Amino acid sequence: MNEAREEVLARVRAGVGKGDFAARRALAEAALAAPVRGPQPQFTGDLVERFCEKAATLASTVERVSSEADVPQAVARYLLAHGIPAQAVVTADIGELPWRDAGIDVAVRAAFDADLVGISGCFCAVAETGTLLLCSGPETPATVSLLPETHIALVRVSRIVGTMEDAFARLRAETGDWPRALNFISGPSRTGDIEQTIVLGAHGPCRVHLILVEDNQ
Repeated sequence: MNEAREEVLARVRAGVGKGDFAARRALAEAALAAPVRGPQPQFTGDLVERFCEKAATLASTVERVSSEADVPQAVARYLLAHGIPAQAVVTADIGELPWRDAGIDVAVRAAFDADLVGISGCFCAVAETGTLLLCSGPETPATVSLLPETHIALVRVSRIVGTMEDAFARLRAETGDWPRALNFISGPSRTGDIEQTIVLGAHGPCRVHLILVEDNQ
């Protein structure tokens, strides 16, 4: 019985090309190293403008500022306009901005369920869909963008790419070991589970505000 079983399995392995593990691994690594892209949309016009338009359709709000130093004041204006206390948790990559000069009390740490505002950067943004790509890590905990009711994200215009494939290509080019988690954020959290009525903030932030920062990188 065992001999017959092994004979059958050997034929199956040979038929599907699984006899040489080293060769299969080499083929898989080669495919990963040189991914083949499928059909891509052809964009006309400015990527930044397209990103802003798509983000707006997702119920995100957008403000553009001329430099990173202007970000805290922009955040302060947004919080004041929405009646939100000027307190926030921020990721470490933007923790050194002059938040206190803008009257905002910040804590550089992961977010807890009681935090109302989380402010983060982003790895890049996708113009095709108005989506942010955030990479988790010790300096950029995912909870900052996922737990608070309001998520404010800094987006450098030089890091707006055309498509999701462009975002992954940039990730491969700029990072060694990939982060444990990649979070794609397309506007506020939403659900239509109850009577097919869209409700914002069901599983995460009910507000997403994007601050686009001009840069020359």
